Amino acid sequence: MRRSVPHVLLASLVATLCSLTLLVQAQAPAVAPSRTARDTHVKAEHLVAMRDGTRLHTAVYAPKTCTPGGAPILLERTPYSASPYGPDTYRQMVGPSRAFADEPWIVAYQDVRGRYMSEGEWEEVRPYKPGKRGTEWDESSDAYDTIDWLVKNVPCNNGNVGMWGISYPGFYVLAALIDAHPALKAVSPQAPVTDYYLNDDSYHNGAFLLAHNFSFYVDFPPRGRQPRRPQRDTEFNYGTRDGYRFYLDGGSLMEMSRKYGLDKNPYWMMNHDHTAYDDFWKARSIWRHFKNVTPAVLVVGGWYDAEDLNGALRTFRVLREQSPNTESHLAMGPWTHGGWARSDGARTGAMEFGQPTSLHYRTEIEQRFFARLLHGGAAPSVPGVSIFETGTNRWLTADTWPPKAVPRAYYFGGEGTLSATAPTAQEALDEYVSDPANPVPLVGVEAIGMPRDYMASDQSFAARRPDVRVYRGPELTEDVTVRGSIGVDLHVSTTGTDSDFIVKVLDEVTEGGQAGKQILVRGEPFRGKYRKSFEKPVPFTPGEPDEIRFELADVAHTFRKGHRIVVHVQSTWLPLVDRNPQTFTDIPNAKPSDFVKATQRVYRSAARPSHITLPWVR
Repeated sequence: MRRSVPHVLLASLVATLCSLTLLVQAQAPAVAPSRTARDTHVKAEHLVAMRDGTRLHTAVYAPKTCTPGGAPILLERTPYSASPYGPDTYRQMVGPSRAFADEPWIVAYQDVRGRYMSEGEWEEVRPYKPGKRGTEWDESSDAYDTIDWLVKNVPCNNGNVGMWGISYPGFYVLAALIDAHPALKAVSPQAPVTDYYLNDDSYHNGAFLLAHNFSFYVDFPPRGRQPRRPQRDTEFNYGTRDGYRFYLDGGSLMEMSRKYGLDKNPYWMMNHDHTAYDDFWKARSIWRHFKNVTPAVLVVGGWYDAEDLNGALRTFRVLREQSPNTESHLAMGPWTHGGWARSDGARTGAMEFGQPTSLHYRTEIEQRFFARLLHGGAAPSVPGVSIFETGTNRWLTADTWPPKAVPRAYYFGGEGTLSATAPTAQEALDEYVSDPANPVPLVGVEAIGMPRDYMASDQSFAARRPDVRVYRGPELTEDVTVRGSIGVDLHVSTTGTDSDFIVKVLDEVTEGGQAGKQILVRGEPFRGKYRKSFEKPVPFTPGEPDEIRFELADVAHTFRKGHRIVVHVQSTWLPLVDRNPQTFTDIPNAKPSDFVKATQRVYRSAARPSHITLPWVR
């Protein structure tokens, strides 16, 4: 959801990307240079009145030529600015991608309520209101009213509307599909926010995503009540390139908040005030309302999306469960957050895929989905599920996700082994000392915060630390393909009263130029005090064994013959997540004396067999 790129740079970023596209096209003499939006469209700006009288700034780009039957409307509602502003200033391109250039589309961009040039007051992930009457409103009704105005007032439209949006705009797409306007025929929520607390942007298994949230909110202050254009504010200056040291020296969350003025930002402070899965978060869990959805839905996500991977997977799963008659599709590729829209997708981090995966998505999936449903005609349908499998580097299609798989346990063993054989020892364990003053770094290179591609990074540097327990499987004698979520079952104890336990599943390369690298396949923290419930934290009894069970998000990956399956267990991961003081307390307000070393034990006996479970399909 949270963009690390300052809003004032968006126009130049888009222009740069478009220039790269033009360069590639220029290398193929048979293809004419792409035209800009000014060449093909006429722009108009409107203040569209909602049912309560609040007016939302809406920029409409209509084709210069009205084709017989009219053109469909594509709408993006965004909190990140519908710029550029003014009827004579144009975007370089309109619509989701250049793949839409060969057909006529009316494209509308809207500042959501309370953002930039729209009236009203903005609210973070505004809750849905069921049973609205009269002038009662929410984001679903704002989308409805906007679509109603567009189809009635924009000339030469064919009465069909589609919506798309990446990240936070994806949340507004989800709001629109609830109680949808009859003209809304197709929507594509891409990396959408569905539940801030349950593994989207704010918390992962109870642990706060520190660097990601800090970098967003420090440059995302409240606008105020009056509309205004984006301001040329100075981007936050960290004063260093060493993000690890910046966050380590920052102290507790409250100390950081006061030091950098974030204690005055209500959007940041909501994370301080709601550290458990309380009614505040549940009211914003938009996925609970996906029932009787009428538009067709194309859900899009990236396997290496460090922000909203779970949002895409949850949206598709819940739609299939709660709204089974809805035409729903899923496209998952090897991308970081939004990478499918802005790169060719040939590589991510340490992973290379040998093909332009993003170009395939934009032309063969996204454009076809909207063209068939909004233009009609002969556009082919897209598969129910399109999945890119890493390791084998191939696209797969299916009707459902996840597929049927055979759960296979891999047990932690003595001398750092990982085996499919369950342990038989009566007493067996490993231990390490976790020190909040010396946390495990997120990546092995200098980085200011959360690198966009850390989910495809080499984590072998961490294996050399004494506070990381490493379990390595043997060299594989055949390919092992896993599709679906990875189960984690930890039997642990701590000398503290609270601790985090981070589990990373890695693919160790054993040959070639990358030999010895341990590439992250999936990794997640778990804040131990939420092992019973995310609603009500409970402390550990020091030294007493306990169990933590959770799942790592879905994967589609093949560990190749000759590689090793590796697991890391650790208790810190800075600056991805905030430091757990290892004392049961209100972590945002923890005192310096609360931060203590703790001895962590990982049990691997017959009675307490710590292990992961992989969803085998081969």
